[in-house]
Amino acid sequence: MTSLSSTPDRILFNGRIAEPNERQSPASAIAVARGRILAVGTDQDMQERAGTDTETIDLEGRLVVPGFVDTHIHFYEWALQRRDMALDDISCLEELLARVRQAAAERPTGQWIMGQGWNETDWTAPHMPTRETLDRAAPDHPVLLWRCDLHLAAANTAALERAGINAGTQDPPEGRIERDGRGIPTGILRELAINLVRQAVTPPKDDEVTAAYEDGAGALHRRGITGIHDIRLMADKDGARAFQAFQTLEKDKRLDLRCWVTQPGHLLDDMIGLGLRSGFGNDRLRVGHMKFFSDGGMGARTAWMIDPFLDAGCGMPMMDMEALSQDIERADAAGLAVMVHAVGDRANRELIDIFEGLEARRRQSGQPAPFVPHRIEHVQMIRPEDADRLGRLPLALCVTPANMLLDINLIDAAVGDKGRWAYDFRRLVDTGAPVMFSSDCPVCDPAPLLGMHAAVARRRTDGTPEAGWYPQSRVTVREALDAYTSVPAAVHRTDDLGVIAPGKRADLAVLSEDILLQPSPWLPDVKVDMTLFDGRIVHRCF
Repeated sequence: MTSLSSTPDRILFNGRIAEPNERQSPASAIAVARGRILAVGTDQDMQERAGTDTETIDLEGRLVVPGFVDTHIHFYEWALQRRDMALDDISCLEELLARVRQAAAERPTGQWIMGQGWNETDWTAPHMPTRETLDRAAPDHPVLLWRCDLHLAAANTAALERAGINAGTQDPPEGRIERDGRGIPTGILRELAINLVRQAVTPPKDDEVTAAYEDGAGALHRRGITGIHDIRLMADKDGARAFQAFQTLEKDKRLDLRCWVTQPGHLLDDMIGLGLRSGFGNDRLRVGHMKFFSDGGMGARTAWMIDPFLDAGCGMPMMDMEALSQDIERADAAGLAVMVHAVGDRANRELIDIFEGLEARRRQSGQPAPFVPHRIEHVQMIRPEDADRLGRLPLALCVTPANMLLDINLIDAAVGDKGRWAYDFRRLVDTGAPVMFSSDCPVCDPAPLLGMHAAVARRRTDGTPEAGWYPQSRVTVREALDAYTSVPAAVHRTDDLGVIAPGKRADLAVLSEDILLQPSPWLPDVKVDMTLFDGRIVHRCF
């Protein structure tokens, strides 16, 4: 038994405890008090520590793991969009239009209809919604529907008019308004062109944001999540507002998540001027990274590629690489870590070049690194020779396994057999660089068990493809669990989180099945039966 001296508030027994170093005889019980883990050991060990007021909970064979951390979630957007239409279960364009018609019938004329999650590559006929088709479904309401990857959206005429978009509107930098042969906008908006319409939507009130945050936190607890890294979207105008809502909840002692909150790259000068540093804050709310974008997404064909897509060009960089390099160097010198979105193989190669140059200059100057390492987000498609360079750099990698399940058909159609270089989690882990898992929610459901399933089985939840999509890229269940728990804790220097051991914070998730002893082939079917945050039960269903 390993323990600290105290009387526990509660004891969980008759289960299995996922300790960092597996014993020959695994621990079956855990004691917690005042937000910390007191002891880990046998049922008898723990029962001997119980006091008259100690709550005891029979796990009935369940597995206790550290609380999950989603290291890339657009929490502000997701929390608010939970009030909008979820379109991730749509199977064809007509079904999407039926949802829009129903929404139009249920709300006053002129009120916005918004939704997110449609994925035409998995439809029976892969036709995107357009201005004209959406007009037929809702002619009297402005409509804006994000594709699942958030890099493309469809708007109707009323929404385009609210945004002032017409045939004479120029494409914004790093964005594209798709047009027909006459130059008339089709309603398809790519990358930053989406923001032209988004900015026409009346923003929610402050109390609506905090209420959405609390509701969202409860939904994350039901998935076993106790920590998040809230990430900004491209050219985000809501970064300050998002952070203020976190601050309000933290001040009122209502923030039941451990949050690292990023800021958009265009605020770099402001952050430097204020003297803020990555890691500043307390155990529940910290200043995170500065977020930059090197390219777009596969679905919108804006990922920056070395070779052309099979059905498009080579995509596009989202900013000049020399300017990006200079911004990263300025952030680094100011103690601000950066995270850079990189999807295409060209974007990843260019970004690794930048970080290699930064490290070479650091060795010459002796300048200290920021408190936490810089990160590459997604690392979605990377050639083997570039992946091999990652292990020589002090970088952390954040990947989104569940997104792979959405992209199998898309990548097969877009790049063919070069898809073997996409979502190659095995190769990334084997570089030795720390690899963290995330959901990119609302792109995917934030359930970590779904992400683990994607990385371990490389199959959709319907079991296809049966042999797994490029199965050589699988990781083990333990590696996937670590990528949601111990790796984020180590990368972000939160030494009292991420593992189950005496003295660590009691952020825990209780799973319905022991996935480490007998890994389930259907990890998404495993339930989170209890979640503890800071030693308190914030979700329980047994």
